[in-house]
Amino acid sequence: MRHSSQQRFRQQVQFRRRQFLQDGDLPFTDVLTEEVIAQALAAVTGWLDRVFSPLVTLRVFLGQVLGADYSCRGAVARLIAHRLARGQRPCSAQTGAYCQARKRLPESFLADVARQAGRALEAAVDPRWLWKGRHVYLFDGTTVGMPDTPENQEAYPQVYNQRPGVGFPIARLGALISLACGAIVDLGVCRYAGKGQGEVSLLRRLWDALRPGYVLLTDALMANWANLVMLKERGLELVGRLNKPHRTADFRRGKRLGPQDHIVQWLKPTSIRSLDRQSYQALPESVTVRETRVRVAQPGFRTKAVVVVTTLLDPRQATRDELAALYRARWHNELDLRSIKSTMQMRELRCKTPELVRKEVWAPRTILRTAG
Repeated sequence: MRHSSQQRFRQQVQFRRRQFLQDGDLPFTDVLTEEVIAQALAAVTGWLDRVFSPLVTLRVFLGQVLGADYSCRGAVARLIAHRLARGQRPCSAQTGAYCQARKRLPESFLADVARQAGRALEAAVDPRWLWKGRHVYLFDGTTVGMPDTPENQEAYPQVYNQRPGVGFPIARLGALISLACGAIVDLGVCRYAGKGQGEVSLLRRLWDALRPGYVLLTDALMANWANLVMLKERGLELVGRLNKPHRTADFRRGKRLGPQDHIVQWLKPTSIRSLDRQSYQALPESVTVRETRVRVAQPGFRTKAVVVVTTLLDPRQATRDELAALYRARWHNELDLRSIKSTMQMRELRCKTPELVRKEVWAPRTILRTAG
């Protein structure tokens, strides 16, 4: 069944991609409403009334990112065909004006349009799609490569164990994805390696997008003591997996809720590398966590027993079986990210400067968030 779901997802994305490339107008007006565009345009200043307005530049850039012909010349040619089809005068076939307009288009404009579109989709979901009436978000990371230019190498260096000249620049992406509708509500980009460049750091940059009462569904790496405490202070709940071998579950201890289901206190670690001393000392000495062992069965795979950790302490609020079903949904996240990268042609980006690379990352999100 999961294979069938993945196949339907790819088909939906490919259909949207073809639909956009064949559409002569700005696509997805049900999501990219005038209000959404107007709010994003408020940050765009100093733009003259010319052929490549911000909206036209956005449309042409999306067509370039998603098209089979990645060239600027091909993107401009599609714009000329569009203008002729609408009875307008063709613009110049030279690519200089488009390239300059693409550089002038602020990264914040693309990001704002994508975020606002994601919020609009999330707000419109059927309440039956929510988990027990709650909004659930998944977080996961992935990587993308890009052209080997000096600017890209400086901003996003290649993997440290590769020799100079034989590797490509690589960036790490972290995405917050709505479980209800599949929209990417926010995205972070950083180097692949280095202090403050990991997935945990990316998550902490993004969780301001979440509101009190929301649930964050993560893997074992994110379900650490510091994240549990800081998310709880924000009014957020976390559901993740116990990070072995750093912690083990002893169901003989704590407050028993049922078979292999209990509430325990996690004491503060002696040090947390990601926090300075002042921030570390400001945190409490312990956090209350629920641990429950669940069995996860997947067709074709051996049944696994995993320990789910959560700040949802009341078994009437979330039973053991409900937590198991929710955690199974997290495993879909990596498959969805892989499908998005493959279908949206994001495994290898094509822009030659870091700023345009980030714009290229933001641009497909405006499209792919409507594909689910």
